[in-house]
Amino acid sequence: MAGIGFVLQKLTNKDDLLGVARAYTHAAFAAVGPWVFTAIALGAITLFFSNYFAVEELLNFRIIVIYNFGFSLVLAAPIFMVITRYLADAIHRQDVTQSPSILLLALILVWLLQVPVAVLFYLGYVELPLMLKLSAIANLYLISAIWLLAVFVTALKDYMAVTRAFGIGMLLGVVLAQLLKAPYGATGMLNGFSIGLTWIAFSLVAKIFAEYPYTLNSTNGFRHYFSKYWELAVTGIFYNAAIWIDKWIMWFSPEATVLPSKMRMYPDYDSAMFFAYLTIVPAMSVFMLSVETNFFVRYKQFYFDILEHKPLSRIRQNQQAIIDSLVGSARNFAVVQGTICFVTIVLAARLLAVLNINYMQIGIFRLGCLGAFFQVLMLFEYIILSYFDCRRAAMVTQALFLGCNAIFTIITMHMGFPYYGYGYFLACVVGFVATSVVLFNHLRKLPYHAFITNNNSLRKPFREEAVA
Repeated sequence: MAGIGFVLQKLTNKDDLLGVARAYTHAAFAAVGPWVFTAIALGAITLFFSNYFAVEELLNFRIIVIYNFGFSLVLAAPIFMVITRYLADAIHRQDVTQSPSILLLALILVWLLQVPVAVLFYLGYVELPLMLKLSAIANLYLISAIWLLAVFVTALKDYMAVTRAFGIGMLLGVVLAQLLKAPYGATGMLNGFSIGLTWIAFSLVAKIFAEYPYTLNSTNGFRHYFSKYWELAVTGIFYNAAIWIDKWIMWFSPEATVLPSKMRMYPDYDSAMFFAYLTIVPAMSVFMLSVETNFFVRYKQFYFDILEHKPLSRIRQNQQAIIDSLVGSARNFAVVQGTICFVTIVLAARLLAVLNINYMQIGIFRLGCLGAFFQVLMLFEYIILSYFDCRRAAMVTQALFLGCNAIFTIITMHMGFPYYGYGYFLACVVGFVATSVVLFNHLRKLPYHAFITNNNSLRKPFREEAVA
């Protein structure tokens, strides 16, 4: 799944700053496109057009997008986690003929999982005009689709098409939200934003089908993946719920707001954390462009030499090469993210002024930046654990992250406003430390895990494997 990273590396070989800048920009959209799109679009609408919107309409628009972002990410997580594994295996087998069929099946599954939110929450619970409810449901389904399509994007070679899709979609979303606001209010704003998402979704689907030009066929080979890799599905729920659990809890804090629609929000906490998350975008670009690609070369060599029955000394050399690569990459990764975090914290007051954010949010924003620093390091380690198929260990560490974020946020919420944000920060630190311990223990015994614990012939009886 590091395919697009290898293609983008060619841009950095041109020995000019423009090539490097282009590579990291394309990597940002490929790695965290939905985050970038939503953040820039919402930021632009709020920053440039907020004076033209009624407060209630702007709040309804923002809260629907935030709710849909959270609902879609958590509910779609089990599907796109398993799909990632299936697509990676298909690429490894050099048989991607089922990819179009799998994409359509996965879209259906993702949309079915959103039905409870659409029916129970939007049609049953919230009090909004009917057209706004229907527009919110359409927006929910579009965001869910883009999360899934983002999985296939990382395997594409045409980075320009990916960046173009998000760039044009982002521009359409911002402009049309402004144009449709006057005649249709919040419904028009949301539909304008959704048109931008529609452009992104259809552009990515077209590119994926062009990359995998195969007829639709049976998906029988995909069905057993959910039972075989159930830990991936659960881990996806745990991790993505952990990202949102502190926001959900803070929506019940004394300072939270309950809109006439009965939807809850805490704007000071939500916006501060949302902008703090943006500090990880450069680090994710570095990961896709440099860390993952360098690691993958050594990872592939390690297992290739095992299959070629190379001597133990050679396997030990490959093990050390993997460790050296990860340590060096982790150092560079931490320096990049640490520098961004430090500069952001120091300039927090000015940044919040530019973004038109309440100065009272500065403490939450700074803690969010610190938490994001440890969260992105934890994500880096989690992805490496996934390469080594440490599904159970990864699931436990993400369950710990989820539990800590919930417990610490509840505790700090009761301690009062000066402590808001500490729950998320401490949970990220605990999650990072736990994931680090698991990863380094695995790397220390990598040959043993390759031959014993991750050996399918030893995991199950031979006859059962043969039947499977």
